Amino acid sequence: MKKYIYILLSLLFFSCEKEINIDYHKADSRYVVEGSLSDSGTEVRVSKTQPMDDNSTGSDVDNATVVITGDDGTRATVPFSRNGYYRSKFRGVAGVTYTLDVDVDGNHFTSTSTMQRVIITKVRDEEYPKFRLVWKKMLTERYLFGDLRLQDISNESNYYFMHIYRNGIGYRWAVMKDDKNPNKELQQLFTFFRDGAKDSDVLQDGDELKIVIRAIDQRAYDYLYSMQQMSSTGTNPIDNFTGGCLGYFSAHSEITYYQDFYYSDVVEDDE
Repeated sequence: MKKYIYILLSLLFFSCEKEINIDYHKADSRYVVEGSLSDSGTEVRVSKTQPMDDNSTGSDVDNATVVITGDDGTRATVPFSRNGYYRSKFRGVAGVTYTLDVDVDGNHFTSTSTMQRVIITKVRDEEYPKFRLVWKKMLTERYLFGDLRLQDISNESNYYFMHIYRNGIGYRWAVMKDDKNPNKELQQLFTFFRDGAKDSDVLQDGDELKIVIRAIDQRAYDYLYSMQQMSSTGTNPIDNFTGGCLGYFSAHSEITYYQDFYYSDVVEDDE
């Protein structure tokens, strides 16, 4: 497969009917492994990519052997759960490097990740994370932003993955490293939408925002950052697994923050 994510920009809103032939290159199906090891357990999803002209939905893989091994001597086989997911109560320990091995149909895929320390949630009398909704003016338009603040883990290089869900569905995500303000407060701004927009992406009063923050290692950061840059670089994300599969594996600590959205809570930019 030449592209991990093939982005097809359709031609919309034509007033006449016309047959359009789209020239795209067919590619062999590839395995995709998405592995997560945290201080609460292990979850691995194994699936396969499908051709663009295949309308079937059954890409989940249920016959893989999934094993987690730590450099501290720990080892666990992660049993199949359902719908391509393999789950276990096996938990990560900070500082331990874990290897994820997946065997399926004669293929062997492997990736490593080092478990990170627990994210800081309090400094003196200040609670973290801090999250607020703010209007900011960009040229002649006002845009709604989500302003997320974290307290960096001290005296080490740190990398973070932040994912905002809207009513249980992924809404915005970003990765960040602490090189701009190490050992202190870190800020991540999420662009939501323009004031006055009417499309389905616009938040509504009462929407539940779930913010998941992970302290990840550099290998996971490099992969996610390269994936974030795909639309501007036109390249595939870097490989995170050996063996030729797509996807990535991350051992991380994680915290979750909830906030209901109301326009009355949005503040004007004061910076």
